Amino acid sequence: MSAESGATTLLGAATEGDVLPPSLAASLNDEQRQAVLEAPREKRLETLAVALGRPEPEVLERLAAAAGLDVASNLETDPEARGLLPPRLVHEYQIIPIRFGAVEGSAPPVPPPPSAHPLHVATAWLPDGTMADWLRTFTPRPVRWHLAVPERVHQLIIENFGVGSGSLDDSDDSYVAPEAQKEAEEVVDEDAAVVRFVTDVISQAITDQATDIHFEPQEGQLRIRYRVDGLLVPVPVPENLLRFQDAIISRLKIMARMNISEKRLPQDGRINFKAGGVVLDIRVSTVPTIYAESISLRLLNQKKEAYSMDRLGMSVEEQAQITKILDYPHGIVLVTGPTGSGKSTSLNAFLRKINSTDLRIITIEDPIEYEVPGVNQMQVRPEIGLTFADALRHVLRQDPDVIMVGEIRDKDTAEIAIRASLTGHLVFSTLHTNDAPGAITRLVDMGIEPFLVASAIELVIAQRLVRRLCTECARPAPITRVKLLENLAILGCDPAEAEGIEQLKAPVGCDRCRGTGYRGRIGIFEIFRLNEEMHELVLKRESTRTLAECARRHGMRTLEQSGWEKVKHGYTTFDEVLRVITVTEK
Repeated sequence: MSAESGATTLLGAATEGDVLPPSLAASLNDEQRQAVLEAPREKRLETLAVALGRPEPEVLERLAAAAGLDVASNLETDPEARGLLPPRLVHEYQIIPIRFGAVEGSAPPVPPPPSAHPLHVATAWLPDGTMADWLRTFTPRPVRWHLAVPERVHQLIIENFGVGSGSLDDSDDSYVAPEAQKEAEEVVDEDAAVVRFVTDVISQAITDQATDIHFEPQEGQLRIRYRVDGLLVPVPVPENLLRFQDAIISRLKIMARMNISEKRLPQDGRINFKAGGVVLDIRVSTVPTIYAESISLRLLNQKKEAYSMDRLGMSVEEQAQITKILDYPHGIVLVTGPTGSGKSTSLNAFLRKINSTDLRIITIEDPIEYEVPGVNQMQVRPEIGLTFADALRHVLRQDPDVIMVGEIRDKDTAEIAIRASLTGHLVFSTLHTNDAPGAITRLVDMGIEPFLVASAIELVIAQRLVRRLCTECARPAPITRVKLLENLAILGCDPAEAEGIEQLKAPVGCDRCRGTGYRGRIGIFEIFRLNEEMHELVLKRESTRTLAECARRHGMRTLEQSGWEKVKHGYTTFDEVLRVITVTEK
């Protein structure tokens, strides 16, 4: 059956705007069918795949075959057709006009006359009669439908129309989204559009798994950027966004309960954001700039899935080293690294590893990033005098077995934590240092006596996060011996490890990873444990370099070497490892 005839049959049968081929519907129970049809269009394929217990690519092929449509891959937007459809319709139905040549296996016939030139439309879910009616409203051209990967369709919509363009669209008032038809008689004012736009921006950030959103007023534009997988990514925005700049900034400040009339001083606030079952605690910060206030949002998902040690990217050997120390009744375990390197995530994984009914675990955090069942979690509030040090003093009177301190920022906190570890408590915390041995000298520099540091510290873990190669599209690529040896030399690895390696996995880019070649992140780790020789070096106040050299002699694997292991096993690339590691002279 051709795509055209399949679509016609399907559209003719659709009466309520929701379609599911009988062959697939028969495999679902009533509850599953309802869940699929009630999901947003961009989430229906994922919901159907979960219900069927099959991979998404396979379900996409089955769905297309059942509807008589083809699957479009390597999508490219048709620039000539971009202006035919209003952004609100494109966003609502998750459709995008595509180039005819972007459909796999297609060969263009003799060009038809312009009036009969078909409009090829990629959609994230099966088209229905309502969609076809709306398209006929805006273009007389015959429409040919193609199913495509929902993530890629959504990405192309964002790239071509901008985040939230459906909310700020004022180009054509003739289109009213189905759920808004009952409100069509009401006048949709600018305030409502801005409210929807801000919600769209935050929702898209959640979809992209961003950790931060930055609204940055520039000359002649309001720039919006997400931090995704540790990198700042510019967000395509609607062309008319600048007109709404002041209203958007005011909306964010109102949501964060800030003083909207105060534009000269920095302010801090919080937003509790709920959307689609996701609960976010958003930390908001504003600073005045020469054009307007710049606003940064830190997104903290209170219900996000916690990571196990294995999922963090730790090898079996690394897990064994750490687990051995987690069974100790007392001592300090430190995790070090720059902001955004996953320190809190690792500490949470350790807590979950040891969490049991016979241990009293108390955490002191700023902010609380993960909820751990059975653990007593405490939020510091410096504005009312509840600092890490003050909270730790009180926690010690609570009969804890294990204490997690979000960060050791000063001598006071460090001294109390060390005293707690020496009096029979297991203490977890973080520090900001470049490598694991640096944590020792950092504590000494804070004013802690070396003999206390040497006695209390059981383990220091330095870590970084590198982007993980997309499992769908990563492919082995040849690498010359010269280039391999050069990279190994930069990482301080043994040149002998280049033997027999002629290929390493490289990023390619596909619809699943949005063309980047990477999807998600994985950790690289440096695990430092003091022995008798290093204990003496600490007492002598030796430098970080001396401690690191001694640790390497005793088998410590550095961050660079851990990164090479991840490259060798096809998890990431040399470029990623070099990007996140500050390579020091060995």
